[in-house]
Amino acid sequence: MPHDTDPAPGGCRGVRLPRTTAAVPLARALVRAALDASGGSDASDPSGGAAAEAAGRPDRDTAELLTAELVANAVEHTRGDGPIELFVELLAAPGGCQIEVHDPDPAHPGELVCPDPDAEVDPWQEHGRGLLLIRALSSACGHRPTARGKAVWFTLPRLPAQRRPARA
Repeated sequence: MPHDTDPAPGGCRGVRLPRTTAAVPLARALVRAALDASGGSDASDPSGGAAAEAAGRPDRDTAELLTAELVANAVEHTRGDGPIELFVELLAAPGGCQIEVHDPDPAHPGELVCPDPDAEVDPWQEHGRGLLLIRALSSACGHRPTARGKAVWFTLPRLPAQRRPARA
């Protein structure tokens, strides 16, 4: 069961998640709920992303996907006994959101910030695409040490509202 934690930088609240694979769908649901509550997408629109794009808000589908990657990495690849913590911050200007996942392992998360531009991705490899997705789909990403491990984060911009042609 998730537990509320102290506010993270920027005034957002965090939620503690279990260090099991059950944390992944919980995190996706929490991000979806946070964006829906803020008007991040129309809850009646099953596409999530289309409503967000039309309204000029962060894309909920992308936020859920990248959050799932960060949480899955924290569950599978980190050491330590502490919980995983999820923080969702809605950014005022210019809009968008920043999502952080905290874990108890201080080791940094692979090639999140500085990938080798000459390295090729093996399309048959079963692992290693999560950080590539985060780098490719977020407007910024990184990691930083915390008092109890590290935080890995990404930022999604506010999508511009679609322009519709004027009706004659």
